[in-house]
Order: sequence, then C-alpha cells, then structure tokens
Amino acid sequence: MCGITGWISYDNDLTTQRPVLEAMTRTMACRGPDAGGTWLAPHAAFGHRRLAVIDIDGGRQPMSVEQDGRTLVVTTYSGEVYNYRELRAELTGLGHAFRTNSDTEVVLHAYLQWGEAFVERLNGMYAFALWDPRTEQLLLVRDRMGIKPLFYYPTRDGVLFGSEPKAVHAHPDVRPAVDAEGLAELITFTKTPGHGVYKGLHEVRPGHLVRIDRNGVHVSRYWALTAREHTDDLDTTVARVRELLDDIVARQLIADVPLCTLLSGGLDSSAITALAAKALGAQGSGPVRSFAVDFTGYTENFKPDDLRGTPDGPYAHALAEHVRSDHHDIVLDTAALMDPAHRAAVLAARDLPNGFGDGDTSLYLLFKAVREQSTVALSGESADEVFGGYRWFHDPESVNADTFPWVAAGVSGRFAGGNAVREALLDRALLKRLDLPGYERRRYREALAEVPYLDDDIGHQRRMREVSYLHLTRFVQILLDRKDRASMAVGLEVRVPFCDHRLVDYVFNTPWAMKTFDGREKSLLRAATRDVLPDVVADRVKSPYPSTQDPGYNEALRDELRELTADRDAPVRPLLDSGVLAEATADGADQDIRPGAELVLGMDAWLRSTGTTLEL
Repeated sequence: MCGITGWISYDNDLTTQRPVLEAMTRTMACRGPDAGGTWLAPHAAFGHRRLAVIDIDGGRQPMSVEQDGRTLVVTTYSGEVYNYRELRAELTGLGHAFRTNSDTEVVLHAYLQWGEAFVERLNGMYAFALWDPRTEQLLLVRDRMGIKPLFYYPTRDGVLFGSEPKAVHAHPDVRPAVDAEGLAELITFTKTPGHGVYKGLHEVRPGHLVRIDRNGVHVSRYWALTAREHTDDLDTTVARVRELLDDIVARQLIADVPLCTLLSGGLDSSAITALAAKALGAQGSGPVRSFAVDFTGYTENFKPDDLRGTPDGPYAHALAEHVRSDHHDIVLDTAALMDPAHRAAVLAARDLPNGFGDGDTSLYLLFKAVREQSTVALSGESADEVFGGYRWFHDPESVNADTFPWVAAGVSGRFAGGNAVREALLDRALLKRLDLPGYERRRYREALAEVPYLDDDIGHQRRMREVSYLHLTRFVQILLDRKDRASMAVGLEVRVPFCDHRLVDYVFNTPWAMKTFDGREKSLLRAATRDVLPDVVADRVKSPYPSTQDPGYNEALRDELRELTADRDAPVRPLLDSGVLAEATADGADQDIRPGAELVLGMDAWLRSTGTTLEL
C-alpha cells in the first residue's frame, strides 16, 4: 500500500519541475514510510511513497516497462491486486517477461496486453495512474468499491492528482478553498461519489477510470452494481457465501510482512478472524494475531445506549480464545483521546474535519499500536452494508423515509440525535444559506436515480434493493475513507474482505427475505460462518465501533469550547451562533455537546492548519 501523486502538463516541460514534484510526494510520506521515488518526462511527472508489502526488494516505484530502450508505460500505484499470481501466469503464457515478483509489474503488463479493458480483470483494492508515452495519455483507475482513495484537479493544460487532497494542495498553483456546496457536503452525511469537497477537486469514482489527454478529461465506468435474478435456494446461497469468503480471506492473507486481524467481538470481525485462523492453520503458519480497542474502565462501567447494548471486550476475548489467536487489547484513556498531537494527526490524515470525533482518534491510536507489530491487518469493515446489519435496515420508519435511511434513523453513524445535534452550534443564517436539508434531498434523488431493478422488484423487495444500493455506494464510502486515512497515517495496510466485488454483487442480488431468513440482521453471514464461531459471538446483536463513555471527555470538550469563545480571532467564529455557544459553555451547563463541539473544534483546527479559504 502506498501514496501516489503526479502532474500532467501538455504545455510545459516538467523535467524542470522536480522540486514541485518532490514537495507533492513528501505529503504522502506517511502512506509510504519505506521508500520514495519520482519519475519525470517532458509532459508527465510521477511521485511515489511506498509501504512495502509484496516483493520488498523488487517493487520499487514509479515502475515502468521498457522495450528496445523505449518506455512503453509508467505507473505510480497504490494497492494490492489479489489475483496477480493468476494474471502473471496468464501473461507469461502470452509472452510477457517479468523482472520482479510484484503485483505492480503485473498491472503494467496487463495494460500492455489488454489496453483499458485490463481493469476488468483485476481483483483487489487499488488506486493508480498509468502514463502511456506512446499516446501521451494518463489513466487514473480506482477499485470497484472505492477502498483506496484517488483525487484529481484539472488544470488549463492537464491535471494534478494524488492519493489525498494534500498532495494536490502542495502544488504552488493550487490554493485550498471550499465554497457553499463543499461546506454542505462536509457537514451533511451524504458522501457524494466523485465530490472532492474542495473547489476544483474531484474524486475518481469507485469502479471508474479517468483518461486525460490533450482534448481534456474523459470519465468512464468499468464496473457497477447490476440487478440479476437470484436462482439459488437458501442452502445453496449460504454455501456460496461461505465459498466466496474462504477464497477471499485466503487471497487476502498474502503478504511478505507481518499480518493480523482487527477484532471487535462482533459477527463481522469475528468471522474474518476465525476464517483467517482456519486458513493459516491449514498452511501451518498460525496462530493468527488479533487486536481490539478498549477504553479504561469501559467494560466495568458500561452503560447500554441507543446504539450499543454490550461492550466489545468479553466477546473479543471469547472469539480469541475460541480460535486461539495471539490477542492484544489496545486500551485508551481520555487523556490520549484529547491529546492535541493525536487530534492534529487525525485531522492531518483526513484533510477535512468531518470525522467521527473520538472514534477517529481511537481508531488512529489503535492502528498506531497495531503498526508496531504488524504491517497488514484484515478488517470486518463493510459487512453491515453488504448483508444488512445496521438497525435502520430493520426499522420500517427509517426504511420508508424519503431520505437516506441512516439520516432518517437520526444516527448518521457518528452520534445519536441526528444532524440537528451536530449543527447545534452553527450560525442560523449560515445554515439557512447552505440549505442542508435541500442539499441532502438533491443527493438522495441522484442516488435513487442510479439504482438498478428487476421487473419483479416490487413493494418491500424493491425498497430494500434501494436501501442496499444507497449503503453500498454512499454510506460505505464514509467508512472506507475513514479506515484508509487513519491506517495509512501510520503506514498500516488494512484490507477489507467483505468489499470483494464478487461477494458484494452476489449478496446485492439475493432477495431481502433470504438475507433475513432467521428474522435477524446479517442472517446469511451468520449462517455461513456459524461453524467457526462460538455461539455467544454468533448470536450477539450488532454493536457499532465503540465510543468512550467517560464523562470527562465531554467536559474536556466544553473546556476547549470555552477557550474558543475567548479567542476573538478564531477562524471558525464567524460560522457560529454566539448565543448557543454561550449557553453550551455556561457554568453548570450539562447538555451533551459532543457532536457539535467535535465539529466546531475540528473546523477551527482545520482552518488554522490548512489555510483553507471559505468562499460562502
């Protein structure tokens, strides 16, 4: 896994611009702590930072294929192609010769053999750029589910691109700015595919490739969810899900560096950990190493709430004991969550202050601790979107609401109470100007217009196909981006087996009645993996990623808001409702201010640290 960046300019000689390219590449150092490289030609310049996972010695980048002293194609590549060994064997049979054992070189030769159609053959998570000197064309490619990020910024005579916005913003001709639409995208819980939030910045959409040539930017899609009739009966469907999971996990255990799993004790992460333990045991290379996050006193003092009915610790330990994993708990306290250095690192990693508050900081600290012992981790992320795990999938009011179900549920993934709580400290006139409800409605309508249907999709089945599509194309992107930024900020590669497009496509087309055949959430996943799980874990009710329940955390946020109130020059002040802010910080105030405070404090730190201009 790596960080990439680059610059295409058809009117300039980029061989004279090495300092600019190196500045852009340095911003990706956290994503690639092991090595760095650059490649420059008259109209193309590539930068790369490497996290070495496969072929430690041979996989250096940017990488090219040469023939008779002529460069045929060059790439700066981030990701893993899990079927690269099969592709390499096929390409070898077609006459291609390889000088490394890396998946990167396989991607280059696949392009030379099959042209742009090569992307349809890749199984993995990836975001990369290919420059073809013969045609002077650039291809930007992103994996089907959008596991790895890739942004681009069209210019007058070409394009700038990078794994993260900060790489583009390091170019001297770009100044970070956010307009009203960008701010609405930042505040709401929509995650519009392709929207880069910053003015002029675009994100390569999942399953898309972007071609840049002298005639401009051309976007095309190579993969999308499609509606197909599901003809398998229940037993066959459960067996097929298990067959896919066994193959996916086995493929994603390939690495030349230490590997582990992330274990919460929920069904998703437990299934991945158990299947990984089984596969490693069959190879004679176990036990699997597993990691869980916890908070000081969390299990002992746990209080059930609207989102979480049980603490993770006992269930994670039950699964670890069941599969005999080499298990480690990463225990955090409020001081660590509020540490300014940790929060600054999270903000720098995310580029935007639209995160999950203490959930972002704890995830970053978990990954940081994991990275001390492993370079690759397998995660249970995305199973809820694939199999229908969130509680609002099963709440008729949320399902039938004329908006995104997670918004209707008043959860928005980050907090109980909905958007109104998150926006509580913002200026009323600003909120009216942004028209966040109108923005959300517009994005919801756009998403619905994309949904594929079968002729017999009627009633509840039709609506649940829509709900599944919304989660697999919008909601999951929020979580995948969060996971990628927090992990790559510490040089940890996190793989997501549940995002394998074969599994996603198969389950998407499975009727909703079959997905809930036992009257519960994630029925198919539970049935497909029950044999490798203890009953206490297999039967556990869904519980989201944990959040600290320490009252001291809220008070620490309130103290920081008081400091912000006293700072008349704070850049976020013009965006706030001074009256509401005064009430929230008054002596004796006891309302839960966490969502609003985390947003406001994050926005202030963001404006200070990035120099972003708000054009409202």
